[in-house]
Amino acid sequence: MSATSNNSRTPRALGSLSVSPLSLGGNVFGWTADEAESFAVLDAYVAGGGNFIDTADVYSAWVPGNKGGESETVLGNWLASRGHRDDIVIATKVGAHPDYKGLSAATIKSAVEESLTRLRTDYIDLYYTHYDDESVEVGEFLTALDDLVRAGKVREIGASNISAQRLAESLAFSDREGVARYVALQPHYNLVSRDTYEGELADVAARNGVSAVPYYALASGFLTGKYRPGAAVDSARSGKAAQYLSTDRGPRVLEALDTVAAAHGAELATVALAWLAAQPTVAAPIASARTTAQLAPLLAVTDLTLTAPELTLLNEASA
Repeated sequence: MSATSNNSRTPRALGSLSVSPLSLGGNVFGWTADEAESFAVLDAYVAGGGNFIDTADVYSAWVPGNKGGESETVLGNWLASRGHRDDIVIATKVGAHPDYKGLSAATIKSAVEESLTRLRTDYIDLYYTHYDDESVEVGEFLTALDDLVRAGKVREIGASNISAQRLAESLAFSDREGVARYVALQPHYNLVSRDTYEGELADVAARNGVSAVPYYALASGFLTGKYRPGAAVDSARSGKAAQYLSTDRGPRVLEALDTVAAAHGAELATVALAWLAAQPTVAAPIASARTTAQLAPLLAVTDLTLTAPELTLLNEASA
């Protein structure tokens, strides 16, 4: 692995927040990782220098028997048991919970109270609108979010799954009206899914100083390299990951990752995250781990800096 880069370990700024360069995804907490497994991963993440944890009120309502809020509950129990709330940056989201869908002001103000209760905290560091709700004017939800910031219940706000046009409209409204402004954008972005972010959306983010915190950074596990032609993987996400083998891009990206990983003695996941971390506007990719063994290659991204030729190789393979 290459020598530690000071740049790789430098905390990233999201508005007033200072976050580590890898965000730990909480989608598995209360789903494929039970509370004990989740606590072990969270402890190891913090021990490895991480402070930025991502969840949502809807995680994991898709699981039979779950209602949504399971991940926040696990995270809240962990925060309460460890007693270091002020050292951790918690990001959660509003708008997709089965009982609180959309971005009306009333929905936001009710949903945040439920999230605060489950998280066992009196403030959320970064509160995302999970999906844009085009039935609601940007002024309505931004004013509601601003009220939460002014009340001390939220420190900064972000947007996930939003178009370039609506992001630009939202930022213009905030600037014009002097209300809370998006500091972070959470797009679907990785080596095999570049089209949804690169281009107009990334341009709006760059022009307005909004940092990207990409989700599906490892393409549901595909970019770990464990999904290969003919390989059977026992995972709840195997169907989604295996779809990338059906395109020319998927195998081409794996081949390039193999080459770069071999040069550094690194895991493919580490290289895939390092590529993301090197992209303009990206502050911290999000990746989740069900076990501490899965976490190690994710944390290793802070010790890996890719060379210009390696970035070119990966760019060309994933084009």
